[in-house]
Amino acid sequence: MSRATKAGDRYWALIEPSWLRLNDTWSRGVDEFLAESRKVSPRVLNLYAAHWCQSEVDNGGFHQFFYNTTGLLAPEAVGGFRAIGLLEWSALLSDAMAYFGTPYPRERAARLERLPRSDSRKRAEWDPFAALDEKFYGSADAERSRWDTAADSYAVPAA
Repeated sequence: MSRATKAGDRYWALIEPSWLRLNDTWSRGVDEFLAESRKVSPRVLNLYAAHWCQSEVDNGGFHQFFYNTTGLLAPEAVGGFRAIGLLEWSALLSDAMAYFGTPYPRERAARLERLPRSDSRKRAEWDPFAALDEKFYGSADAERSRWDTAADSYAVPAA
């Protein structure tokens, strides 16, 4: 008897075996993450990075994504969204990354030096990513379960 699958189960089944191993590298630095990320398939890495980005942005915007350690995944998430077929999200993330200049600072401390802190003003007045967040939310809300559907399709392509 097989268990019924719900949206998101297929992509999660693909990344789950690598999840903790990749997460554990963050505290050891960018080089450790990059070395470990080369040990997983490009499909797993694309889903992993894009999952983290969409999850963080959905929860607290691009500012939260860049503020947290997860911001080290931004370059992989851009490629992940593109590979998954979420081209608008890839472009929004690229636009958000441009705030930091080139090269993109994977090290959290370098991003924190450049990020403004929230204050008593309205978010749109202090958060350089507020308009991009709204575009992301609008795109995500346009189709129910957009992320899960796209990620599942990418995880298990049609034969």
